[in-house]
Amino acid sequence: MRLALVGNPSVGKSLIFNQLTGLGVEVSNYPGTTVELQRGNTCFQREMIELVDLPGIYSLDGDSDEESLVRRFLDLKDTDVIIAVVNVTRLERNLYLLLQVAEYGLPMVVVLNMADEAVKQGFEIDPGPLRDLLGVEVILTAASQGKSIDRIIPAALAATRPSKVEVPYDHHVEAAVRSLGKMFPTDRKESIRALQGFGDNPEMLEAARTIADEIESRHRMTAAQIIAANRHNFAHQIADLTITEEASLPRTDLDSILTRVFPGIPILIGILVGMLLLVFIVGSFLEEVIVGIFNVFAIQPFLALGLPPLAEALGTSILLALQAGLGIAFPYVFLFYIIISVLEDSGYMTRAAFLADSAMHRVGMHGGAVIPLTLAFGCNVPAIMSIRLLHSRRERIIASFLVTMVPCSARTVIIAGIVAGFVGIGAAFSVYAIVFALILITGLVLSRVAPGERFGMIMEMVPLRQPDPRLVMKKAWSRLSEFLFIAMPLLLAGSVVLGLLGFFGIMAIFEQMVEPYTMALLGLPGYSATALIFGILRKEMAFETLAILAGTADLGMVLSSLQLYIFAVVTVLFVPCLATITVLLREVGSRITLAITLYTVALGLLIGALMYRILA
Repeated sequence: MRLALVGNPSVGKSLIFNQLTGLGVEVSNYPGTTVELQRGNTCFQREMIELVDLPGIYSLDGDSDEESLVRRFLDLKDTDVIIAVVNVTRLERNLYLLLQVAEYGLPMVVVLNMADEAVKQGFEIDPGPLRDLLGVEVILTAASQGKSIDRIIPAALAATRPSKVEVPYDHHVEAAVRSLGKMFPTDRKESIRALQGFGDNPEMLEAARTIADEIESRHRMTAAQIIAANRHNFAHQIADLTITEEASLPRTDLDSILTRVFPGIPILIGILVGMLLLVFIVGSFLEEVIVGIFNVFAIQPFLALGLPPLAEALGTSILLALQAGLGIAFPYVFLFYIIISVLEDSGYMTRAAFLADSAMHRVGMHGGAVIPLTLAFGCNVPAIMSIRLLHSRRERIIASFLVTMVPCSARTVIIAGIVAGFVGIGAAFSVYAIVFALILITGLVLSRVAPGERFGMIMEMVPLRQPDPRLVMKKAWSRLSEFLFIAMPLLLAGSVVLGLLGFFGIMAIFEQMVEPYTMALLGLPGYSATALIFGILRKEMAFETLAILAGTADLGMVLSSLQLYIFAVVTVLFVPCLATITVLLREVGSRITLAITLYTVALGLLIGALMYRILA
């Protein structure tokens, strides 16, 4: 049996989904779309039940990817029962979508969530009128506290009939529905959708367009506007019957502080800087511990086995990939997801996006993009994984380009270890200045050339609340597992390929071939190209490989200050690391990943060549 959760964004739908399914969650694209669905299973009275968490939407009237997916899902009747999750503190607006879903004639259960928030706001809730009007089971829940969640599955299994509610549309709309019903073999829902311009029957759409034009000439409003107004009015009537507002005690309005330019923006900067420092400092410490443990208990004992050279090369490559992957996953990805889950569950994320919206619009994105761009300073991998917070593919493409250019902690190791160590602190800061200028220019250009429509940002200000540590850890682990099971296999395969290339001497041949070009273009010896390639596995490996190939850790003895500076700039701008590439493939597809890779390679070489020509 399959159950589908439908609702507005930020109504607690995904929280209910996670509570019902546990950790056994599969993330996949719905066939024919690029929109992800979460699927999970639960067992009730020895029956296996599949749950699908549909994307949060406000209505079925738009043409966004998410709205199109939900419409298609409901059209195909790809579920046995609909679980409509509603934020009871904003019942009227949530009922608009509920009334649309009810018209599809599928068995339904309504979950009035956030009852605890409603009590705090002084609302008294009576589910009786809503139950009578809809003709389906209505459950009052508080998902953040786990209250009444256990009633949802039994109610869904017992649901056998669709909602009996019919929105009382304007008499001209009702007449149009009857006319279309007589002209074509269609039901009420399809007739209403045809008047709004949706449907697959060209003849019916043409007839509906003619009738809709006549309605518009009479009302001075389009048929779609009249239908929407009728639904809102009916939702208002139902909400008035369901909720009674009582007198509530005055309380501090934190939004008046958090959403103003001052002190909202200083608070936002403080939170983002604090998050960055926490991820960087704690992540760096944990990474050092994990890498050290791997060296002592895995890599050194393996090398001591004295295996045949090929087996040793393959084994070392695999161990280095595991070391690199786990050295990113737990110190940076997991820590990031704990912090991001705290910000999400506390409700602060929407306030941050609201404050950053104006600045982000200049580079073609909305306020939500401030989170991935900030997190990229710690590690590009979780930052790329977080671009799914952005709503349109256009924004995700722009964000993926910019995030991969942000100097992560591994690139900071190169800037600090090579430039600050051998050239100077001022030169190190100038590398950051160059990178930030290129990020800004890239964002401005992409905002004008990236395909796709620009959408205004409509984001619900969810109530501020105290996060549940258990749910935070559960959500963070669920997201980390996606990285471990998707990115790690690709990271292992890439490492083995690089290891084999090195073992069979292809790297040495490569160095001899490219040295004339690296010297002419960048003024760098051939082995620097090998170091750049090893930097694809992990960025700081470019620094380590350069020291090994140069024969000394004192790079200032074998390379000039200009060569070290150019090498650092090219490395920072060069192709993202393998872990980032694998996550990019997952998030934006192979074409965009290839475009980002080629762009960063070309940009790194171009800037390096310009520096060599100007400064040599």
